[in-house]
Amino acid sequence: MNRMEEIMGETIEDHPRLSGVQNDIWHAYRMIEKCYANQGRLFLCGNGGSAADALHIVGELMKSFVKKRPVDQKTASSLMDSCPDHAAYLTENLQGALPAYALVENAALASAFANDVKADMAYAQQLYGYAAQGDVLIALSTSGNSRNVLNAVRLANAMKVGTVGLTGESGGELKSLCDVCIAVPERETYKIQELHLPIYHALCRMLEERFFA
Repeated sequence: MNRMEEIMGETIEDHPRLSGVQNDIWHAYRMIEKCYANQGRLFLCGNGGSAADALHIVGELMKSFVKKRPVDQKTASSLMDSCPDHAAYLTENLQGALPAYALVENAALASAFANDVKADMAYAQQLYGYAAQGDVLIALSTSGNSRNVLNAVRLANAMKVGTVGLTGESGGELKSLCDVCIAVPERETYKIQELHLPIYHALCRMLEERFFA
């Protein structure tokens, strides 16, 4: 059993209700792993608690999560060449990162777009400006029917950006739009979000193991 399988096994053991979506979690992992292996980027969007989850995921990917992530040797050497007096400090305190961007962060752009154009297009607009073919979008919606999230997914599909949905039992419209949709077996919003957390923690642990072993 490799480390990825161990992480998945631990997650299912701790949260047995997720056994029914285990294959979908694996599918999501492989899609994101391929994206990062090809120098791609991960984007995330959601509303309310799901927006907070998007930010949480970014935090786990952009810095050390459970493993140390020393800066790569190329960067360490470049720092030594360009600023030798500060290289040791920078090298010691930088951590390896997996590029992840929460589309929920830019309040100025989102509010301008809501006022000037359409509020339910703010995530799609950012994705249009930032993303490229081969990137991946994680779309979080407990109902699966959040219009701004669905519009971002529709655009992602057109741009050949991979799409991963995190939603509740019914899946909503998100289920039919995403390349892979992890629809947890719950119907109440807070209970859905409680099951989303161990899923994205498992994904982040597996990705960290893959790229920073």
